[in-house]
Amino acid sequence: MSLDSQILRALRSTEASVSGADLSHRLGISRAAVWARIEEMRRLGYDISASPHLGYKLVSVPDVLHPDELRSRLPESVIIGREIHVYQETTSTNDVVEKFARDGVREGVVVFAESQTKGRGRLGRKWLSPSGKGLWFSILLRPQLRPQCATQLTIAAGTAIRRAISIHTGIEPEIKWPNDILIKKKKVAGILTELNAELDGIRYLILGIGVDVNQSHEDFPPDIRPIATSLSVETKRPILRAELACQLLTELNVEYQKIASKQFHTVAQEWQENCSTLSQQVSIRMGERCVKGVAEALDEDGALLLRTEHGHLERIIGGDVTMEKR
Repeated sequence: MSLDSQILRALRSTEASVSGADLSHRLGISRAAVWARIEEMRRLGYDISASPHLGYKLVSVPDVLHPDELRSRLPESVIIGREIHVYQETTSTNDVVEKFARDGVREGVVVFAESQTKGRGRLGRKWLSPSGKGLWFSILLRPQLRPQCATQLTIAAGTAIRRAISIHTGIEPEIKWPNDILIKKKKVAGILTELNAELDGIRYLILGIGVDVNQSHEDFPPDIRPIATSLSVETKRPILRAELACQLLTELNVEYQKIASKQFHTVAQEWQENCSTLSQQVSIRMGERCVKGVAEALDEDGALLLRTEHGHLERIIGGDVTMEKR
């Protein structure tokens, strides 16, 4: 953890001030070095008061995505978020994490971008990523899972995102299988899972996540306004992105730990309680094939079990879902 993260964590640990001598002792650096780091954080927009007798106190923080700020808000023991990078602009955060994965970076690294020039969703669709309006990030994972169980992580991510939004805003979103988070039937977040695997195991998996946070209705192109929304539109107030980002990483870490400890059944139970797709008549397009039926449940690997028009129970691992009228 960087010095700035440690300073911010120390300042957050108490409502009182923290002396320069205490920070110097904790961090193993001089008081002059502490002062230099405080001054640098002030230049980034942090309001940190200083008193000769009381020490330093964190008054307010800027609503920016800064690695040290995000890391300081997370427990030291986290896997997801143990290392955080923030880019002002990149093609796609999944592309950056893909390179990290090939370079052997350990799991848990998270890459945020303020904007993406080639953000993508499932099935090659473009994901709009306007600067400063949302949370666009990707996570590198190296789970000890068979490739056919990779869907478990999409399910876990959906559960975590839904819960984080609920905790942070008070809104209760729904999950649409396989990878969408909806508010009042409009999409507010999506998940893109990309996989590199051998026959008997996953080499690495990338979770790409996009959350529409502070867009206005007019920020969305006319063709997607009827089907898209943002958290600020739904709450009628601006959302502090850094706070939401940390809530998301916290909940994602919780769900990933459940998967790692073979507790997918608990993840699946919460997912099923909040999924708008189950018990619905749906059509699922998989390439050139389209299958229709009632979405019944998840299996132990995280695939959707669909009762087809002919009464057969079919296992579906991905596809484009449309709700059908009964």
